[in-house]
Amino acid sequence: MTKGGDPDILTDFVIPPNLSATNITGSFFTYTALRTLKGTPTFSVTKVSMAEFPALNGQSVSYAVLQYPAGTANPPHVHPRSAELLLLLDGTLEVGFVDSTANNKLYTQTLEAGDIFVFPKGLVHFQYNSDAKETALALSAFGSANAGTSSLPKALFATDIDDEVLAISFKTDVATIQKLKAGLA
Repeated sequence: MTKGGDPDILTDFVIPPNLSATNITGSFFTYTALRTLKGTPTFSVTKVSMAEFPALNGQSVSYAVLQYPAGTANPPHVHPRSAELLLLLDGTLEVGFVDSTANNKLYTQTLEAGDIFVFPKGLVHFQYNSDAKETALALSAFGSANAGTSSLPKALFATDIDDEVLAISFKTDVATIQKLKAGLA
């Protein structure tokens, strides 16, 4: 049986190699970067994972704060190492995910402030603020200190995958693929 997820640790917490146990204080367990959240003109994600907050190493949790100005989207993406639990704090969002069955069923929902939606681990999902005037704010929790994110538009059109391969895969022509790539440059 294969089991995925963060490894279990044998201590209460993991001390980074550059610190000693005697140098650890309460500040090691405190993350303050969210104090400076500001409204943004484009969709933005502020991650609070093991990379940004080393105290999460071995704890199997992380967060992200997502800000959606009017008419913006978090494009289709996957988290290969964790499910995502999204709490909408303000505004409304259209959300959805695609299951991995042969028929690729799409599950969608309109969320209002206070609603929680779960995106199953490893499945393609998105969020969209369809409101033309109001912003939306959400908090996502992950069951991994390093959930990982693979944005499908970037993974497909902002890498070195051959244009011909993409054109064949999407049943289009190379010129269309190049236009898509140019839009992500």
